Amino acid sequence: MKFSIQVFGTILLLAGMTVCTSCSKAVSIGDSLPEMDAHIMVVFQDKQENYWFGSGDTGVYKYDGKHFVRFSKKDGLCSNSILGIQEDSFGNIYFDTDAGISKYDGQQFTTLEVIESDSSEDEWKLEAGDLWFRMGWDSNGPYRYDGTSLYHLTFPKSDQEDSFYAKYPHVTFNPYGVYYIYTDSKGCVWFGTSSLGLCRYDGKTISWLYENHLTETPEGGAFGIRSIIEDKDGYFWFCNSRYRYDILPESSRNDGISKLNYRKEKGMGYPLKDGETDFPYFMSIVEDKQGDLWMATYSEGVYRYNGEKLIHYPLKDGDTDVLLFSIYKDRQAKLWLVSHNAGIYVYNGSSFEKFRGE
Repeated sequence: MKFSIQVFGTILLLAGMTVCTSCSKAVSIGDSLPEMDAHIMVVFQDKQENYWFGSGDTGVYKYDGKHFVRFSKKDGLCSNSILGIQEDSFGNIYFDTDAGISKYDGQQFTTLEVIESDSSEDEWKLEAGDLWFRMGWDSNGPYRYDGTSLYHLTFPKSDQEDSFYAKYPHVTFNPYGVYYIYTDSKGCVWFGTSSLGLCRYDGKTISWLYENHLTETPEGGAFGIRSIIEDKDGYFWFCNSRYRYDILPESSRNDGISKLNYRKEKGMGYPLKDGETDFPYFMSIVEDKQGDLWMATYSEGVYRYNGEKLIHYPLKDGDTDVLLFSIYKDRQAKLWLVSHNAGIYVYNGSSFEKFRGE
């Protein structure tokens, strides 16, 4: 009898081990890889000091200081094209993609359900803990997540809309498409659009700011508002270095459309050999711990502004220009660059060097 009980107990133990092993496999997702894709769109460091690298077409890579793990659609991501990464106060990680918003709780991915409403103006709120997303390049307005619901909000009409459609009657993209989202020191949320300039929401009023040179390049191409920053002195910089902007507290209204009042001052230029001055357009901008501004251009490397002059850091991968998408400052104030064609670069104190992991 004792022998039978022991055998039965052993069988139960083995069965339990089998079940546990099966459960472990069920929640184990992602693929361990020796390196990342070269086409990276965004980098983010979470509170646990893990790095997340969002690719343009292969998903997201998590780096814990030793190993790379890639998560993709087969693991529950709603898309392999990652446009943005954020973290909430509970440590959940959110991935802004062209097909939706994926939430990762450390074990699995879920896709947030979007609440569409004919009266979306009722959901324009500014509350602590809200997360803002753009979900692709072509939505009219942002998406606000309050921790429970994800609301699609629409912009009020811009004063530039009629003239835009008059000039481009057969355009196939949405001029209200959100290119960039930024929160300033007062908690106001800014949205850079593809063709209609900037939109700011201060919790009460949605106001517009448009200048042609911010959206369109001197060569005639459409650049859109891809970067916004408020510097240590409270001035704002948008897309290029020609001017800095002092945003005045009051807005003006015309035909029901609210417009930001501002003063602009001379910005920063880079002298050329022929005596002219270049004002680079940048894809992304950050301020370092000394207050210097670092601007990543698409194909001309990085510019640093120390308050007096621009310092240029060309960037090549062999003989090929590195095509930059964004620059990021992590929790230790280290500067990271992500590119469309050459992976990741890190600033070592004097130059940017390629990052391949430790």
